[in-house]
Amino acid sequence: MKNILSIAFSLLLGLSLSAQEKRASPLLKESTEIKGTKISWQYGQPSKKGREIFGKLVPYGKIWRTGANEASVISFSKDVMIEGKKLAAGKYALFSIPGEDKWTIIFNTIWNQWGAYNYENDKDALRVKVSPNTAEESEKFTMTLSEEGVMTLHWDKTSASFKIETAD
Repeated sequence: MKNILSIAFSLLLGLSLSAQEKRASPLLKESTEIKGTKISWQYGQPSKKGREIFGKLVPYGKIWRTGANEASVISFSKDVMIEGKKLAAGKYALFSIPGEDKWTIIFNTIWNQWGAYNYENDKDALRVKVSPNTAEESEKFTMTLSEEGVMTLHWDKTSASFKIETAD
């Protein structure tokens, strides 16, 4: 009986891992350290697949999970400044509201949620506004962090960046 349970558990684990590997939008996890502050982020990476992205698939003026599937997540081991505004150390859902001329970047305290379906703006820890830029076309949505602390969200021909400052 013990061996049967062991085999069943192994099969279920294998199926679960196999299902995760076949996600249409893979879950990416990144981490780096800037001036002694560990910054980690994860997001579902959708592909363009010939679709019109901003203003169509991702509507202007509406909350976006900033990726695919579950809400994107970002965490900081120490307090940081985002675009000059203080954000306490912790783990946050990273949402955005894309616009043609301005994006709102949102750090929400309910980090473990699916998409933006249960998003509550009263749980926002911080909101900052940034200007989007025209960028080289990218088939896949990416989130990158430069050594200088600039987080860039890039998909299709659009990018939006925000500055993360850490303690010296």
